[in-house]
Amino acid sequence: MEEVIKRQIADETQIDRMLARLAHQIVEKNRGASKLALIGIRTRGAPLADRLKQRISDIEKGVDIPVGILDITLYRDDFLIARKTPRVQATEISFDIRDRVLVLVDDVLFTGRTIRAAIDALLDHGRPAKIQLAVLVDRGHREMPIQGDFVGITVSAAPGEEVRVCLSEIDGSDQIILVEKGA
Repeated sequence: MEEVIKRQIADETQIDRMLARLAHQIVEKNRGASKLALIGIRTRGAPLADRLKQRISDIEKGVDIPVGILDITLYRDDFLIARKTPRVQATEISFDIRDRVLVLVDDVLFTGRTIRAAIDALLDHGRPAKIQLAVLVDRGHREMPIQGDFVGITVSAAPGEEVRVCLSEIDGSDQIILVEKGA
């Protein structure tokens, strides 16, 4: 049986600091938040988008930033390989994305395939002014030419390792873990 070794990369306090920094960077790069909307990619991007909304609202008093949730299941290039019956969940974007600066939010940027699928899904909802990417973890090893505009932490993970983001809303606690699969 394969042994799994876990190493914590970040705890709740460190994740909170990363989100505070990301919120400030987003506001600064966009010269405010009046044209912003946040789109969280299911599953862990959604609570991260909600947290960023709160952080940005604390910085930009009086600005109500719309938040949406994007399901990319049917846009993935591997969904038939990964699952025989894909588990499609609702996309919840209740506002017009045209002419908005959309900040796509996800937990881990790895190959870039999830983000490519998310961009395809977003464009089916309209044409935003701009799409930016905010990720909590960039772990490298891209297969597509995609990079984060706002990155919480960069982790050098080997191809056999996995970076897992645990969030209290889903997993009961906040932490980032590096999982090594050993013999």
